[in-house]
Amino acid sequence: MPRGDKSAYTDKQKRQAEHIEESYENRGVSEEEAERRAWATVNKESGGGKKSGSGRAHAKKE
Repeated sequence: MPRGDKSAYTDKQKRQAEHIEESYENRGVSEEEAERRAWATVNKESGGGKKSGSGRAHAKKE
């Protein structure tokens, strides 16, 4: 996957990034910088472009 490809992100992550980007732009940050910061924030909060439910289930410990 090339850098900058957002296809691995969920719709929720894309909406979050868009909202964060708009917030930065309203505070006077350039479009390019606002987009960079928005995706950095989404990655920090969610661990990157992971689809929900991927991977295998963990067994419960008792």
